Amino acid sequence: MEDDLHLKGSEYNWALTVFFFTYAVFELPSNLVLQKVRPSIWIPSLMVAWGVVMTLTGIVTNYRGLLIARLFLGLTEAGLYPGVTYYITMWYSRHEAQLRQAIFFSAASIAGAFSGLLAFGIGQMNGVGGYSGWRWIFILEGIATVVVAVLAYFVLYDYPDTASFLSPAERTWVLRRLKMQFSENGNVVPETVEFKWKYVWDALKDWQVYMGILIYYSAVCPLYGISFFLPTIIRDLGYTSSIAQLLTVPPYITAAVAAILAAWFSDRMGQRSPLLLFHIGCIVAGFLVCLAGSQRWVPGLIYFGVFLAVLGIYPAIPALVTWLSSNLAADHKRSAGMAIHIGLGNFAGAMASHFYRTTDAPRYILGHSLELAFGVLGVLAIVATRFAYDGINRRRVDKLVRLRPEYSGWELAEMGDKSPTFRYML
Repeated sequence: MEDDLHLKGSEYNWALTVFFFTYAVFELPSNLVLQKVRPSIWIPSLMVAWGVVMTLTGIVTNYRGLLIARLFLGLTEAGLYPGVTYYITMWYSRHEAQLRQAIFFSAASIAGAFSGLLAFGIGQMNGVGGYSGWRWIFILEGIATVVVAVLAYFVLYDYPDTASFLSPAERTWVLRRLKMQFSENGNVVPETVEFKWKYVWDALKDWQVYMGILIYYSAVCPLYGISFFLPTIIRDLGYTSSIAQLLTVPPYITAAVAAILAAWFSDRMGQRSPLLLFHIGCIVAGFLVCLAGSQRWVPGLIYFGVFLAVLGIYPAIPALVTWLSSNLAADHKRSAGMAIHIGLGNFAGAMASHFYRTTDAPRYILGHSLELAFGVLGVLAIVATRFAYDGINRRRVDKLVRLRPEYSGWELAEMGDKSPTFRYML
């Protein structure tokens, strides 16, 4: 690609970076559209759009064209992850959502394991039809995305109240569970279902959204740093490109399994912060090991450090996303809050695309140090958020007896997570 498009200096890194400008900005608007357009229409339509953009990326001829393609790819992909995280909360209660989030997100880990091998295989088509191998990678993967999107139109259900595979009694039961999921000690307050712009504003000014962004940074900076540069980091340890691609498989597969197991345990435990703290701790430990291995140049130690970091990254993201979504109410505030959280949090990807510079090879001291710093920030943010939630819950116990008679159930529902009956999940 660099040769065909005549890329110079840091132009490749900037091509990675510009994706996040539109990706971050359009996540909130996309989730607002999802409030009006059925998920079975909106989500597959986004997939069709980015599949087309990816296919067209395969025919760009210069740096400017690549930047434009990346901007449009960010625009079209923006709604998927916040949309799916919100969609899951419309089917599963906050005590069972992390396992579903982890199953969905583990697909990213598995993709990380095999995308390099797939790209290597497609790259062997170099010269077919007069196109370079990298062009065929974009073209074929874009077409595959469109095919899957078309299938999604027919297999994706919207909401429990319209799901044809549920009986009327089952629909009623599912909806009641979702509406009453924030009950505490018999103080049952249903969620509101009517959209109001005040919920968007409430999300924009809620402290926990911004603490969640700090925690998100601690996992997403390493996520994109690893996603963009792991094969390069491993290759610079002294391996060939093909062996480096093979060595990316074990950490990704192990992380996918770990994410699902950790999510199952977290759902059973009914708490998010303890395991999340452990996952971010693995990221911190992993990059500490990478730095130690880089200082003394022990390639095996660096690989182990990367393995440990990946083992923390992929379980951490569904955990932190579920933690925030579990503590945002009402429903429409949750939709907006998750989009803000993921949207602003993904600016971390723009930063991470510049962490591992070719001038720092093969030790990458700067990149490992920056990832370590964000991990430490995440640990501090998790501890602070946990203490804040616990303190608020304790104060609400004292206030409940005094305030409960003053409000009707629907007035309490209007308060969302600010209601004295609401308890934050720890």
